[in-house]
Amino acid sequence: MLFDLRGRGRRRTVQVIYLTLAIILGGGLVLFGIGGGTNGGLFDAIGGSGSGSTSTDKVFQDRLAAYERQLQADPQNAAALIGMTKLRFGNASTGENFNQTQGAYTDKGLAQLRAASAAWQRYLATNPDKPDPSTANLMVQAYGPAGLKQYDNAVTAMEAVIDSRKETANLYAQLAILAAGAKQDRKADLAEQKALDLTPAKDRKQLKSEIDLQKSQLTVQQPTQSQSG
Repeated sequence: MLFDLRGRGRRRTVQVIYLTLAIILGGGLVLFGIGGGTNGGLFDAIGGSGSGSTSTDKVFQDRLAAYERQLQADPQNAAALIGMTKLRFGNASTGENFNQTQGAYTDKGLAQLRAASAAWQRYLATNPDKPDPSTANLMVQAYGPAGLKQYDNAVTAMEAVIDSRKETANLYAQLAILAAGAKQDRKADLAEQKALDLTPAKDRKQLKSEIDLQKSQLTVQQPTQSQSG
């Protein structure tokens, strides 16, 4: 089991849990290589060179137009909807869409996240047997505290991620925090207990404290939460 951490790497792995929880709360865009001037980020992965705003914008517009043509021909084209979701998400973190100094999305960036959400929801409406896990992982960030603050949608995306991976304390800790933000209290409690069960006994108290802290911070943010959809 991944979280049977009695060996040399145990403490290192537990530290990764806490780092990931911090990323969930803060967005973690720089750590993931996502941002206007950062090479190797998502936008590079989907075809942008990242070398200059003009070329990046042209790549974005060309790819967006291509996906729109595919969807005009077939509105339920799952591949095109996934591609558009990733494209919009990546664009949200480039140029004037993301404030590098503040580490936060601008209004234009949030608009791109809403466009990514619209494409993702269209994709989910095609009733895929298992939603694409890599795109779901991006939407956890898009719907999370640093993004749209749509925690019910973040929970749905997080569950799709969990369904595609080996169970770990890290994943369930994230689900517990997001479910608390969505006021899905029973799901939050069950996910937290699962995270603790997957953690060595000596580290459970510390992990619980971290989860509770993140939950409380999401509760404080609730008055500004965006509407889902």
